[in-house]
Amino acid sequence: MLPLTVGFDLDMTLVDSRPGIAAAFRALTAQTGVPVDADAAVSRLGPPLRTEIARWFPPEQVESAVRLYRELYPAYAITPTVPLPGAREAIEAIRARGGRVLVVTSKLGRLARLHLEHLGLVVDELAGDLFAEEKATALRQHGATHYVGDHVADMVAAAAAGVPGIAVTTGPCSAEELREAGAEVVLDDLTGFPAALDGMIQLALGQ
Repeated sequence: MLPLTVGFDLDMTLVDSRPGIAAAFRALTAQTGVPVDADAAVSRLGPPLRTEIARWFPPEQVESAVRLYRELYPAYAITPTVPLPGAREAIEAIRARGGRVLVVTSKLGRLARLHLEHLGLVVDELAGDLFAEEKATALRQHGATHYVGDHVADMVAAAAAGVPGIAVTTGPCSAEELREAGAEVVLDDLTGFPAALDGMIQLALGQ
């Protein structure tokens, strides 16, 4: 077997970033005068930022709005963000089993790192600005043996990387949607992760 190396998505998998992201979108509206429904935006976290920005800004303004949002993000989005239930314990469980922890996220890497550092979530590798199949490149590069996420696109990433997808229903996707997208295990949240991981390890060992 390969050494245990578990990848995690960030937003709504490890952390609840909705309050901070909503604050950043409200600041973007205040700066640009373009109304963004922040509550609607944070109800569908997962896809790249440009996808959400394009809902509100005309095409010729999308890139400038993305840049401005990212400039505002550290001041508005980091402090309100909290770990989701079981996040710290999930990371500790991997370390206790001699494993490594990755974060592979659609968020820009330097912004993702701010979240991890602020919350004291220590990971071995971080890859950002990747979505769906793009995440598979990083998962393969770092030798991931599992990938954990809250979005159907995360399960697509796991399948593309050839590793089991472990889903949590803490994000916008239902358990049924996640199973249909190929999740091998679906959990309510990360509190069930250590037991699920042990079950998958034992299965892989043929025990």
